[in-house]
Amino acid sequence: MRIRYGALASVAVLALALTACSSGGNSNSVVTDEAEVEVEEGLVIDGELVADQETYDAAQEQTLTLYTGYQEANQVAFNDAFTEDTGIEVEYVRDVTNKLSERILSENGANQLGADVIITSDYKVAREFDEAGIFEPYTPLPIEEETELQHDDGAFSTFANVAVTFAYNTQLVAEEDVPTSWNDLLDPANAGKIGITSGTAGGSSIALNRFIQEEVDPDYWTKLAALNPTIFDSGGQRQEALARGELNVATAGTAAVNVAATQDNAPIDYVVPDEGLVLFSFFIGKVAEAENSEAAQVFINYALSKRGQSVIAQVGDYGARADVDPPVANGRELPPLDSDQVWVMPAEKELEYGEADAAIWKAAFGK
Repeated sequence: MRIRYGALASVAVLALALTACSSGGNSNSVVTDEAEVEVEEGLVIDGELVADQETYDAAQEQTLTLYTGYQEANQVAFNDAFTEDTGIEVEYVRDVTNKLSERILSENGANQLGADVIITSDYKVAREFDEAGIFEPYTPLPIEEETELQHDDGAFSTFANVAVTFAYNTQLVAEEDVPTSWNDLLDPANAGKIGITSGTAGGSSIALNRFIQEEVDPDYWTKLAALNPTIFDSGGQRQEALARGELNVATAGTAAVNVAATQDNAPIDYVVPDEGLVLFSFFIGKVAEAENSEAAQVFINYALSKRGQSVIAQVGDYGARADVDPPVANGRELPPLDSDQVWVMPAEKELEYGEADAAIWKAAFGK
């Protein structure tokens, strides 16, 4: 039997300071292809086993609760595809890494953790969750043999590789004036019209800080600070300001630009800089006391399946698996992972340089 589930809409209301949302269908989704789904012998998507029959049957009666630091628009697109392909609804809580980490550790300490699955962009934070007993070791079926994607004895796995670059407002920046390198952002014409996120916000900041130190200029942040950029707490706020024309240029993720330009017709586009794109990883783990354990297994298996990784690429990010094609963002295929235009942040460097690089950023911006 081959089936195709319609996306299911719901509204979740969860406590505390974050807004919780549910995945729902979007007729203008960036994920345009359809998966081939078979359920005669478990859940098989595009020929790959995602869940055995017993696990899938149990998951069908559950609603997954996800705590995530993944970009809002990207996560919504992924959740929609998951629900469309599996029939399992997703309720999610999203915030920047540091704030989400505080919430997770607080809820866990009070034995009230509401998540079934956690996605975070910070390798150090993921390890802290493991050390706190939050994660239950789980090896996703599709990557049982790919040990390089499994961390801390299977406590969590690499979910996606997100590309960080800069973007510009196409209505404010003429084609001939589009910056092509990170150093071009230092043009005095951009004074007061640059947007960045805090250099202490999580995995994206850790990766960008290290890239700037190694590949651009150790004094770059000091030079940029002299242009009085606007510093945002989250990438979503920064991108909205760029789309509204409050900024000429801003740091950005290729996927976030892709979703905004495709779905919302935002007047923004990204650049593949001369020095290269910056890639950092998101990690995914199953909560040890997950209320919806089977749905959690299906979600994680789906995330690391070829279909799930293809969805990530269609959104505009790089998959974790090497056998998935490079992403397409705003109609353009990004460079392959092994290209000299792609700089990947090794997880172990996050631990080695994260705090020192953040200190350099804070000194430059007086934070």
